[in-house]
Amino acid sequence: MLQPFQLAPEPTPIRKRLLTRAARFSNIKPSRDCKGAFTAQEQDAKSTSSENACSRARRGLPTNLFLTLNKSIFNLFISIHTMSLSELIHSRLQHGEPLTFTEFMHIALYNPQWGYYSGGLQKFGAQGDFVTAPELTPLFGYTLANQCQQILVEIANPVILEFGAGSGRLCIDVLTRLEQLDCLPVTYQILEVSNNLRQRQKELIQAKIPHLAERIQWLDNWPQTAFAGIVLANEVLDAMPVHRFLQTDQGIFESCIEEKNNQLHEVFNPCTDQRLLDYLKTALPTTLYPYYSEANLFIDGWLEQCGQMLTQGAVILLDYGFPRHEYYHSDRNQGTLMCHYRHQAHPSPLVHIGEQDITAHVDFTHVAEAAQAAGFHVAGYTNQAAFLLANGLLSLLTEITDNVSLINAQQAVKQLVQPSEMGELFKVIALTKNLEVDLTGFQLHDKRASL
Repeated sequence: MLQPFQLAPEPTPIRKRLLTRAARFSNIKPSRDCKGAFTAQEQDAKSTSSENACSRARRGLPTNLFLTLNKSIFNLFISIHTMSLSELIHSRLQHGEPLTFTEFMHIALYNPQWGYYSGGLQKFGAQGDFVTAPELTPLFGYTLANQCQQILVEIANPVILEFGAGSGRLCIDVLTRLEQLDCLPVTYQILEVSNNLRQRQKELIQAKIPHLAERIQWLDNWPQTAFAGIVLANEVLDAMPVHRFLQTDQGIFESCIEEKNNQLHEVFNPCTDQRLLDYLKTALPTTLYPYYSEANLFIDGWLEQCGQMLTQGAVILLDYGFPRHEYYHSDRNQGTLMCHYRHQAHPSPLVHIGEQDITAHVDFTHVAEAAQAAGFHVAGYTNQAAFLLANGLLSLLTEITDNVSLINAQQAVKQLVQPSEMGELFKVIALTKNLEVDLTGFQLHDKRASL
């Protein structure tokens, strides 16, 4: 059984984040190096930090001294953390061929010891690097649960499997709402490869819904037994390692990471990956050049595995992205790769290695094609705003009676549904198997024709 995101024919990836505002894309410019390959110039990312001086002063240390010591210890920890992952990458480069970008992204995000999702640094919320929809308001999870309820009542002994549950917030909100609807699944499984995130999930779940904790099971890998039910993946596809490429009038060049003068550099070498070349022949117009972009070749294997795992039910995927004709649009010639570090979005993956998230938008046409090949029916595709509204988001909002809670919820709902925020950029696609149900979430605005 493959580990999640293992670089092999049938990879099994896990987890992912909120893109800050809708239309920020990479602005890497090409230049030639002495070997004739294309080199990318990096941009430094800004970082922010804050200290709570009052709370530390109460611990008996002079504030200035405590802040100095605390900052030194923190910087030492970060230095060791970064150095270890960088040393691993440098060592590989010194003893072999350059890393492809997809291999680099896999290491940076999923290395068991120092990868971004494996490490103990805060990732979600105000103290982390990004905010996801479940962190904004419980109404997101409640609304998703309304859609789940329509599916669960059609299935005997249903199971819900969530890929990469983040803080555990979505699990809590979905189960809370399903309990209100008297439609709880037999079990709620969480496939989480990060021990640190798993522990945080368990603590939050125990604090919020202790009476439902027995229904929740954590998995290290794909379930060994097929089941009927629902697969949930909120911001998972965008965190899968991608191939970065450059199309010129001379052909396709693939992004690789090389070491020069003890520094990491991105270069674009003639592509020798036949699978990538074959994919781009069908997906990318040959008239676009010079053209930078990405391709996620993990999607096919991941959905194939989902098809083997699910006997009946639905896979619901929520993420930011576009149909292919928008993804590979002539104006989007710098790709969609974006990094997130302390709520700063920037296009430089070679800084803060292991300390920042690296993401790429999703080609939902590719998702639909891979789903059909895996035996699924594409039951619906729409934007997040239409999906949430069709599943009763505004009705849930009216149930809040406390004025302060209502104001906070209204602000969160605006962020979820406004086109300039998450409403249009984020999409929802439902893939069904042996399930004849017209899903409520796509009744308001089904955009399958755009795929």
